[in-house]
Amino acid sequence: MTMRYRPLGGTGIEVSAYCLGAMMFGSEGNTDLDECTRMIHTALDAGINFIDTADAYGEDGGSERIVGEALQGRRDDVVLATKVHFAMGDGPNRSGNSRRWIVRAVEDSLRRLGTDWIDLYQVHRPDPTTDIEETLSALTDLVHQGKIRAFGCSTFPADHLVEAHATATVRGLLRFRTEQPPYSILARGIERSILPLCQRYGMGVLTWSPLGWGFLTGRIRKDAPVDLTTGRAVHNPSRFDPSLPANQRKYEVVEELVTLADELGCTLPQLAIAFPIVHPAVTSVILGPRTPSQLDDLLAGTELQLDDATLDRIDELVPPGTDLMEASWNPPALTDTTLRRRPTTDRAAADR
Repeated sequence: MTMRYRPLGGTGIEVSAYCLGAMMFGSEGNTDLDECTRMIHTALDAGINFIDTADAYGEDGGSERIVGEALQGRRDDVVLATKVHFAMGDGPNRSGNSRRWIVRAVEDSLRRLGTDWIDLYQVHRPDPTTDIEETLSALTDLVHQGKIRAFGCSTFPADHLVEAHATATVRGLLRFRTEQPPYSILARGIERSILPLCQRYGMGVLTWSPLGWGFLTGRIRKDAPVDLTTGRAVHNPSRFDPSLPANQRKYEVVEELVTLADELGCTLPQLAIAFPIVHPAVTSVILGPRTPSQLDDLLAGTELQLDDATLDRIDELVPPGTDLMEASWNPPALTDTTLRRRPTTDRAAADR
């Protein structure tokens, strides 16, 4: 197996074209520490030198602990990425993108990972309550202190990326070097603006969920019963409910893709992970296996390269820039009713 390597967003760091995602290591997926450790070592032995985790993965940072223990003695050979943003306990100041939380959270991550530095520290989601200058300033200081080598963001809208880069330029701060968006055959919306914008700014792109939240695993099929009480369906059963009209198109596309994979002599997951790496803006595709057999199947597909005829067929099934999956992050302007409806008293006054 020959792994490809690519530069990471102008940092000078070289990373493998596939990254091992550790979200499923720990309480959210595989609780067998020895098995998770073996999976990490298997990925490293296959040429993957890039591992992505987050403080919020697993109970009380469990994924970071597993990764840290597995990397003892091999840390220097690994580009290690983690994230900050989601709540890590009770209280109003144990989450978000404030300086106060970032400087605390990075120390916790360093301790759990058992390392003196983090290669790529990522802001897991936008935080509308925090000025972007506050976030960039804190992250810049961490680079100068040597605690992180570079920093990036995850699932940021295009306008947030533009604002962040403009702020960094005006204020003389370091800038986001990478963006980590969801990208798969079923979720191609980032092709419209995010990927071109990252190319313009010279940002590295690490894409997650190449298996389309499980739709491209081969286990979720049109005429097969869907268990909405296990796996990712537990958190969002409507995403998989075959009775909903919005999901019917997903199931139809999956059947077409199964046929295409059979013609290519590969599995559906192997076809799925081969797709995002083709885009010239994508640096590395994050693989998130839960079991050794899943990892083995994905590793076997890392050398698969799709030709133009295959990509044209995929474009016919899901046109470029099209999302068949719902958005991974919605701004408060869409989720908070008070931000899109005037109070009743204001409306009554306006009608007088």
